[in-house]
Amino acid sequence: MFDILVYLFENYYTPQSCPDADTLAHKLAAVGFEHEDIDEALGWLYGLAQTTEQCVQLAQSPQGDSQRIYTDIEYQALGTEAIGFISFLESSGVLPAALREILIDRALAADESPVPLEKIKIIALMVLWSQEAEVDHLVLEELLTDDRTRLSH
Repeated sequence: MFDILVYLFENYYTPQSCPDADTLAHKLAAVGFEHEDIDEALGWLYGLAQTTEQCVQLAQSPQGDSQRIYTDIEYQALGTEAIGFISFLESSGVLPAALREILIDRALAADESPVPLEKIKIIALMVLWSQEAEVDHLVLEELLTDDRTRLSH
């Protein structure tokens, strides 16, 4: 699924440039992705759209100096590395409260516990991409960097 998400980011400048789900599924299959992965990715993207709609009200409310407290279930599912990275994105001004909540929801939908950092980065990238958010070049580079390759050099 995550390979498909990265493929979409790399091949479609905006979410609006993506074809409808059926056409996209055919294109992804033609490129060589497995049908099971395609279904999982399309389901994940559908969940992203639903969560985004639900968080519109949060985006319109004043944010002030609020702080996110994670539940035990969220903490266990996300892990300290993912939560630390989400906090980094928030403190750098890239991730407002509404997008943070979307990212958390989509990370919990990833069905891995704890969610590995490289997958949190892809989820963050897709959340920002789906909102067509302006992202600083250095932050974008951090989202696109695989920590395993960085550590091996």
